[in-house]
Amino acid sequence: MSSGIVVAPQPEAVEAGIDVFKRGGNVVDAAIAAAFVQTVVDPQMCGIAGFGSMQLFMPKQGGHFGIDFHGRAPKFSSETMWESLIERECDDGFGYVLKGRVNEIGYKSMTTPLTLKAFDLALKTYGSMPLSELMQSAINYCFNGFAIRPKMHAFWLAPEFAGRMSGVSRINSFEATSKIYLTEAGEVKKIGDIHKNPDMGEIYKRIAREGSEIFYSGEIAQRIEADMKKNGGLLRLEDLANCSVEDAKPLMGSYHGYEVATNQPPGGGLMILEMLNILENFDLISMGHNSASYIAVVSEAMKIATIDKDQRMGDPKYIDVPIEELSSKAYGKKMADRIKRGKKADVKRINAGNLESKDTTHLVAADSEGNVVNLTHSLGSSSGVVTDGLGFMYNNCMMVFDPRPGFPGSISPGKARFTAMCPTLLLKDGEVRLALGAPGGTTITMGVLQSIINVINFGMTAQEAVSAPRFCVTSNSIEVSNRIFRSVERDLQSFGYKTVRNPASYINPRVHAVKINKDGCLDGGADPVGDGMSAKVNILS
Repeated sequence: MSSGIVVAPQPEAVEAGIDVFKRGGNVVDAAIAAAFVQTVVDPQMCGIAGFGSMQLFMPKQGGHFGIDFHGRAPKFSSETMWESLIERECDDGFGYVLKGRVNEIGYKSMTTPLTLKAFDLALKTYGSMPLSELMQSAINYCFNGFAIRPKMHAFWLAPEFAGRMSGVSRINSFEATSKIYLTEAGEVKKIGDIHKNPDMGEIYKRIAREGSEIFYSGEIAQRIEADMKKNGGLLRLEDLANCSVEDAKPLMGSYHGYEVATNQPPGGGLMILEMLNILENFDLISMGHNSASYIAVVSEAMKIATIDKDQRMGDPKYIDVPIEELSSKAYGKKMADRIKRGKKADVKRINAGNLESKDTTHLVAADSEGNVVNLTHSLGSSSGVVTDGLGFMYNNCMMVFDPRPGFPGSISPGKARFTAMCPTLLLKDGEVRLALGAPGGTTITMGVLQSIINVINFGMTAQEAVSAPRFCVTSNSIEVSNRIFRSVERDLQSFGYKTVRNPASYINPRVHAVKINKDGCLDGGADPVGDGMSAKVNILS
């Protein structure tokens, strides 16, 4: 008898996927059922009006392919529409603060919603159960409710920081949203309160019954356009009808004898390959895990990849991304030699002073036969907009476009912006040995990188790898979690590095991983920074 595993930041989603396995469903069925539940129980982190990236490894059903569903700028957007509104760039280079926060919240902040289309494609390609059945758990949570979890509550209570909108501002700025997420007294619900969303439930019932196209060209699409026109939004029926997901061949590399498969630009996979290629030139084991010398070397690799991301990565349909160069061993060695000579990379920012929101979600579903679905999906940090009666929230991915014309990340109709999402697989002898990914803005690539090193270089289990003390570098500062020794931090400062100590023991991103051993034994790890879990079950044949 084979076994299955689901790892995700939400226990409700994990249970939904496990239940599908119990009923004889495959990894795609389990992943899609879990993902739909995520859209209900983490409705500001992800949703059917969002975006994402997915890898599917199905050796007996056609092999290995990716589905990239990056949101694209609406037809009515333009390169210069926000040029005069710039206040500053986020410190991690992943978004801009504009006057009026028009790119961050409201009807102009959203790109084309592709999540539902991607889920449907995955299911039609490799699933074995109908959409109507796999959406049922999500529908039940809409009508019957679920208890507000600590992380969901923390999102709402997150204060304004350096000009960024507070968490509660995303649910109290629009009447249709407030009536779903606030109490009758206009207050934020408490941890443990039961949250229901019957409007979303009714829409999900219609999608389950009539299919996903109703969202893109049917009556739901018409209601979306009417709301956009009424409130000055950019999205139109034409954007919905013409948007499409990408059947993308995974970007391939290698690391210490393992094949590395990750996503194509504008996803963050190129950063993963670049950093691994740099670090392959160092004996990380002899340095000692999380020693000052180890952190300094890994941090320089992070900074180099961040600079290349800022200056050279983006949507290949609109800019020339030097994928071959940046993913090459030769480039990795060249950058490693710079580090060995003591040269420090300099990450430049415009009026920096703020971090990008880290609100996304991830899940991994796998079985002992070697089949894997590795999925990251998101709303960005969510627009706050809900069309009255539809229940779901829209993404705010316009936030990350560069409002300056003439740059790799500048706005253009139909263009996708860079995202650090990087669902990644490591393979040995043609079989997946590690599948992982994370939510967390630009911190995603940094957490995934460290978890790969933890497994491959230091032999950690999946849970050990995602739980180990982490650091993060997306600027010229090294952010260290509170479990990094202060003696190590002092050594880093003596090396000339600016450090920032995060008071939390576990910091973003929330990495989730599955290891598959040669004997098919499944080893799952859910990052303690979130509410998540890992669970296994025997699969009915």
